[in-house]
Amino acid sequence: MKIEAFARLAVLVLTAIAATRTGYGQPSANVTVTATGLNNPRGLKFGPDGLLYVAEGGTGGSASTAGMCTQVAPPIGPYTGGYTGRISKIDSAGNRQTVVDNLPSDQTSAASGGLASSVADIAFIGTTMYALIAGAGCSHGLAGTVNGIMKVDITAGTAAPFADLSTFLASNPVVNPSGDDFEPDGTFYSLVSLGNKLYTTEPNHGEIDEIDSQGNVSRVVDISDTHGHIVPTALAYENGWYFGNLFLFPTLQGSANVFTLSHNKTVHVLVPQLTTVVGLAFDSRHRLYILEMSAGTGGPAPGMGQILRYEYNGTLTTIATGLSFPTAMTFGPDGHLYVSHQGFGFPPGAGQIVKVFVTN
Repeated sequence: MKIEAFARLAVLVLTAIAATRTGYGQPSANVTVTATGLNNPRGLKFGPDGLLYVAEGGTGGSASTAGMCTQVAPPIGPYTGGYTGRISKIDSAGNRQTVVDNLPSDQTSAASGGLASSVADIAFIGTTMYALIAGAGCSHGLAGTVNGIMKVDITAGTAAPFADLSTFLASNPVVNPSGDDFEPDGTFYSLVSLGNKLYTTEPNHGEIDEIDSQGNVSRVVDISDTHGHIVPTALAYENGWYFGNLFLFPTLQGSANVFTLSHNKTVHVLVPQLTTVVGLAFDSRHRLYILEMSAGTGGPAPGMGQILRYEYNGTLTTIATGLSFPTAMTFGPDGHLYVSHQGFGFPPGAGQIVKVFVTN
């Protein structure tokens, strides 16, 4: 069964969520909760002001586009939608404040748990914030909307359209789309800034895309062409591009990798035999950290998320364990990792940011 990204986790996650709420799978001793009250937290970045900004999946809604456009097939679809997505900022004391809200948010069918998506990630170019919207589009229950990039005015608390990713996907199909696991508007995941451009991964179609300073979209690489439906998720740049993949569900331990992308757009495996990779980050010593959502076979499962470090000699060091459905991570100015925790399937306000103390 091809079950992809967070929209595809519902059937497997429901019993796991119940187990998490009973205290199963506690984080390792170097993990502490620094912020609470989040709605399905996803990508996160520290801004130029030193504050932590968090994309949130929101809580979906009841709007439907049934009969108006192609719907995502059951049991995941049809989707319904609303305007419950938001971006929050977290101060040094862990207090949350809304930056912008009322952003498009979708949710899967009730039969599959009603899992929500909205803002998938954020990035800064200078002092300007950009938000990656993954919970919009007619196929996600919201007529008159598109998945894309929004330019956020942090001071005014407003967001304006910047790039239309839904239309780009429709106009530029990949070579090998998944026939039985297809989202017309896409399920965009990571957003990275490099110079004055933005780069994003799209897991369902299987691609990495570039957005220039005018909002024009172009494809960097069609991963489906050479690797099929491997579900690319996490994206990072460190003297070259790195990306990780989620692969298919139920999870099979060792089925995911971290890849590099060469200058001629050739994809190479750097770190093999990983599981459900959803985050990548580099420290000040240029070492790669890998976030696995659920490291075991058959999951996802609560308390099975972990962070690994890829050492210079090619070995892996375990940095943190016992995480429950983490979705993204970033390094803070203090040299420690900040992770979006309990990132999907939990009640409104149950999402967290946890700090992972990293030692050499």
